[in-house]
Amino acid sequence: MITIDGVSRAFGPVQALQDINLEITDGEFVAVIGRSGCGKSTLLRQIAGLDKPTAGQVLIDGERVRSPRRDVAVNFQRPALLPWRSVLDNVMLPVEIFKWNKKEHRERAQHLLETTGLGGFTKQLPHQLSGGMQQRVALCRTLIQNPRVMLMDEPFSALDALTREELSMELQRIHIATGTTIVFVTHSIQEAVLLADRVVVLSARPGRVRQIVSIDIPRPRSFGHNAHLEEVASASAELHQLLLENHLPAG
Repeated sequence: MITIDGVSRAFGPVQALQDINLEITDGEFVAVIGRSGCGKSTLLRQIAGLDKPTAGQVLIDGERVRSPRRDVAVNFQRPALLPWRSVLDNVMLPVEIFKWNKKEHRERAQHLLETTGLGGFTKQLPHQLSGGMQQRVALCRTLIQNPRVMLMDEPFSALDALTREELSMELQRIHIATGTTIVFVTHSIQEAVLLADRVVVLSARPGRVRQIVSIDIPRPRSFGHNAHLEEVASASAELHQLLLENHLPAG
């Protein structure tokens, strides 16, 4: 579905990405990890059409990405909710922008908020919510677009550990239910193992694909006591070792 073909990106003399090649299949959940400054967010922006590569190309369903697409939604680190709009109105924002049927999508917005535990907060303003609740609103705003692809740039990094795990479990549940293709940038090995089908490890700058690790653990996954705790620990240890070695040149 998503083809990243020889993508490089330079900012003046700084080479952020170099010769990235990656195929992501329809419905796959791919996490991207690496050291700070390795180009993870830059790679996400290439897929989103928010930035253009210096060399190479990104294709979705065989069509070259040259600008943002309506079927591709992006979640950033901060929820970026409009402070004067209620929870429900924030979720409905894409509907207004794209001039979709408001009645039909309002029902879907209500359902999404109920599903994410926010059914009783539809009239609240963002400042009345916790950080985790604000991220749930941002997630609902993304899902109301019914995107084929969700690009997520460390959306849970500013949250406490328990809220991060709760939202990771929620995202895992949503992915299982919808089959949306997700590319998820994170610094957290735990998040990568909990969520991803494959984890792409980028080398230190310039970012190259150092290794791709398959996470062959049945879903749903958790870090509590479960039958797959050994497999989760083993995958986490492998990724940890790769990141420790990440100062070495890519192979």
